[in-house]
Amino acid sequence: MENEVLKAIRNRRSTRKYKGEQISEEELQTILDAGIQAPSANNSQSWHFTVIQDRDMINSISDKSKEIMLQSTNASIANMGKGPINIFYNAPTVIIVSGKEDVSSSLVDCSAAIENMLIASESINLGAVWVGLVRFLFTLESEVQKFKLPEGYKPFYAVAIGYKNNSTILGPSKRNRDVINYIR
Repeated sequence: MENEVLKAIRNRRSTRKYKGEQISEEELQTILDAGIQAPSANNSQSWHFTVIQDRDMINSISDKSKEIMLQSTNASIANMGKGPINIFYNAPTVIIVSGKEDVSSSLVDCSAAIENMLIASESINLGAVWVGLVRFLFTLESEVQKFKLPEGYKPFYAVAIGYKNNSTILGPSKRNRDVINYIR
């Protein structure tokens, strides 16, 4: 069976090369609406989205995240902090996804919202990637305050979004099918 939703799910890839052009307001609102439409425990809708399209702020968040990564005792994380790559891969739009601190399901709710945004991005031919490395910056309260989050929210992850700049079109990636058992 194949339909447009399943096609978007199968074709979605983590995009790490973007064109410099900013996404349109209509595209941004489509992605945000997809996040808002995500399922949440007890319909708590415990998410908050901070849209950043200021290039200097995006670069600063990346640089400061990498500075903190350099201090990690995990050699792999520290090495990533040394690298020249922007953690958002120079995407023109970054969405910080935060959740209510007093809702036990916030992380799961926000993860569902992120997945919806990733699939929505693919469905309108935009590239996106779920960015976890930004969590290092979230340990600095002075930096988190710059996101102007509502009271009682904390940031979890980010999503980088933009027009894909891939020289080759990748097909669906191979998936491990040995992850299912049946009890019938």
